[in-house]
Amino acid sequence: MLKALIILPTYNEIANLRPLVKEILARGPYDILVVDDNSPDGTGQLADQLAEKHKNRVFVLHRAIKEGLGRAYDAGFRWGLARGYDVLFEMDADFSHNPAHLSQFIREIERGADLVLGSRNIRGGGTRNWSLLRQVISKGGSVYAQVILISPYRDLTSGFKAFRREVLETLDLDKIGSNGYSFQIEVTHRAHQMGFKIVETPIIFHDRKVGTSKMNSKIVLEAMAIVWKIRLSKPASRKRVTRN
Repeated sequence: MLKALIILPTYNEIANLRPLVKEILARGPYDILVVDDNSPDGTGQLADQLAEKHKNRVFVLHRAIKEGLGRAYDAGFRWGLARGYDVLFEMDADFSHNPAHLSQFIREIERGADLVLGSRNIRGGGTRNWSLLRQVISKGGSVYAQVILISPYRDLTSGFKAFRREVLETLDLDKIGSNGYSFQIEVTHRAHQMGFKIVETPIIFHDRKVGTSKMNSKIVLEAMAIVWKIRLSKPASRKRVTRN
């Protein structure tokens, strides 16, 4: 059986964390790593309580300051790789990513995928409770990145992903320059350049019911600029590795 870790970056998610952890644990043999960026609302302390309650299933990584989504995932990936996990998930901590989809990712990994992308933009995928403006921005951003990077993937900005450990070991996390939401674009693009098998699986993305979204115009503009930097950078490559 694959040893799977779900990484949940948190900043002020105290209202969502307890029910989300409960639902994830009920979905299967998944371990959880909460990566908290010193949330002032007490999310980190709640995460410690959950780790004490669910020993050997829930873990906490405390970071001193808020450094961005990419740095949080980078820290979580390194933690999981050092502890021997076979599959490492990215997942939002605000219920916008439904734990009911987790089994889809695992099935695709078991069928041979190296990286599975949760896609809102393929048949069966979509969004709920989004304004028209937000839908335009999201889909426009994905198309923008897809065209510039000449990519076959329909939802490059998705933050619901599952990586085989070999992908993260090969990517060389020190060379990932993006930090915000453009981090999602860059890791997928690098994995594609290296020849890993990438599969999209449909997800329904629900707008958060509690708390405040971290998305803003600065993040969008940063991502648009960094896409060109990624496009013009030296192509990544790897030696083909045969997996047993």
